[in-house]
Amino acid sequence: MDGFQAYGAGKAGGAFDPLTFIRQPQTVVRILCWLFSIVILGCIANEGYVNRPEEVEEYCIFNRNQNACNYGVAMGTLCFLCSAAFLALDVYFPQISGVKDRKKAVMADIGVSALWSLVWFVGFCFLANQWQVSKEEDNPLKEGADAARAAIVFSFFSIFTWAIQSLLAVYRFKLGSDSVTFNQEYVDPNQQEPVEALPTDEFILDTDVSTRQ
Repeated sequence: MDGFQAYGAGKAGGAFDPLTFIRQPQTVVRILCWLFSIVILGCIANEGYVNRPEEVEEYCIFNRNQNACNYGVAMGTLCFLCSAAFLALDVYFPQISGVKDRKKAVMADIGVSALWSLVWFVGFCFLANQWQVSKEEDNPLKEGADAARAAIVFSFFSIFTWAIQSLLAVYRFKLGSDSVTFNQEYVDPNQQEPVEALPTDEFILDTDVSTRQ
């Protein structure tokens, strides 16, 4: 069947269309997740460490809590790699011929996206709290303040982008299940075996006459 689809993609082996791929909602949201992770990582890694004028050693701008900066850098790096990996999987997804393999990929997308949404929620709360309790005397020149706020804001945005990505994956999973069930149960009427025609009244009459003779 030429119209066969499973989990949002057609039969394997089709030509890859970059424009169609870029316009897909999951691709757009995936790229946003990837870009947000770059912003968070760049803000904390480049301007997330400051010191007092009389000090040489630099401390984390978030209340001098090294764990806050370490969390942001680690999550930004892992999120960047994860987004890139799933973006590559989205490119390869239409080439996966096995329906079960597609199902596993979509289920992994659901779980990972939901997990990242939770991770960024925790990160947003952690960074926002540490920024709120930061002392002004620890950074009198307010160096990196804009970068710290940007990291907090994009952590907040990441909660929703990953949540949307998870919902899109759920939609693909439901759509895939319905299409697979349809294609498994559907029977082409043209391929059904012809049913033998019932005998007509004329045939029955002729048979009856022959029997009597």
